[in-house]
Amino acid sequence: MKIESAKVIVTCPGRNFVTLKIMTDEGLYGLGDATLNGRELAVVSYLEDHVIPCLVGRDAHRIEDTWQYLYRGAYWRRGPVTMTAIAAVDTALWDLKAKAAGLPLYQLLGGKSRESVLVYGHANGKDIEQALDEVASYVDMGYKAIRIQCGVPGLPSTYGVSKDRLFYEPADGALPTENVWSSEKYLDWTPKLFEKARARFGFEPHFLHDVHHRLTPIEAARLGRSLEPYRLFWLEDPTPAENQQAFRLIRQGTVTPLAVGEVFSSIHDCRELIEEQLIDYIRCTVVHAGGITHLRQIAGLAALYQVRTGCHGATDLSPVTMGAALHFDLSIHNFGIQEYMRHTPETDAVFPHAYQFAQGSLAPGDQPGHGVDVDEELAAQYPYRRAYLPVNRLQDGTLHNW
Repeated sequence: MKIESAKVIVTCPGRNFVTLKIMTDEGLYGLGDATLNGRELAVVSYLEDHVIPCLVGRDAHRIEDTWQYLYRGAYWRRGPVTMTAIAAVDTALWDLKAKAAGLPLYQLLGGKSRESVLVYGHANGKDIEQALDEVASYVDMGYKAIRIQCGVPGLPSTYGVSKDRLFYEPADGALPTENVWSSEKYLDWTPKLFEKARARFGFEPHFLHDVHHRLTPIEAARLGRSLEPYRLFWLEDPTPAENQQAFRLIRQGTVTPLAVGEVFSSIHDCRELIEEQLIDYIRCTVVHAGGITHLRQIAGLAALYQVRTGCHGATDLSPVTMGAALHFDLSIHNFGIQEYMRHTPETDAVFPHAYQFAQGSLAPGDQPGHGVDVDEELAAQYPYRRAYLPVNRLQDGTLHNW
């Protein structure tokens, strides 16, 4: 089965998505997600100008060789643009291979390790009461795990709090908007959120929280310790992870489980964190960490150290990534949880998919491939619209981590 052609589809049904479609001489095609939030067109150019010309004529079944060809064969390795482009190719080839076999993708990855995939949703509000009312809505929808974020008094905006409660989209401007941050106010307020959450809902639901890289290691340790009575499923991205040893200090200060990795692009970004057991969940995702081929390597390393997966799954990942991630999640032994931020009806129409939600979990379906398609005619009705993530400043104007 030879690769005959490939093209990139850019669409914006409420937010921008980039999709790679690889066609073969046997009439089959495979889809891969190539979306990099706020830098979408950089990946489009990488694919169209540098990758696709190298794919035509290659054997579509040789997934590992193609992955190495694109990774080792280029002098400039890694980085989010390169690894997102490689991921798109890799995911599309796995989709193709499974379609050629007439099997759902998880069967090619070793079959099911579980019947469905535990997911968590996002509840947020401008204050604690509104956030907890949203938690109640997610409980009513059947979620067993819920991330909770809420506004902080004295701050005009807070990460994770959206105007639309269900369809959160942080890329909110044609140029970056600016948020204001205070770690001190946040550290004082967040334990109150989870104290009231447990008082209202008890300890049956799993609760998660995202710091979004905004604390120093010692601040993160303080937060983790203050949240221990409320038994979080995890504390996500407590500090920037370029310095992996920073997590050693957090680990020494708290037993609250730690999760990190949605911005990682390779196994090298998380090797120390996993080998030294400084985290409990690795959050690398199919689209930004080199595709299913590379994510399986990361999961394999993590399994040696009893670290579980918790793949990123926000709305900046298209349904193509969600479908692929669910097949990956279903197959591996050390799966932990899958983030599931619902897409808008417009996005779901552009990307019809087989996966379905029920009783707090997602099942990928049994269609051949990863089970997600793209309606190109409908996609063409939503042209690209430039959109940036915000930037973040401290109250004195110093630029801080977004």
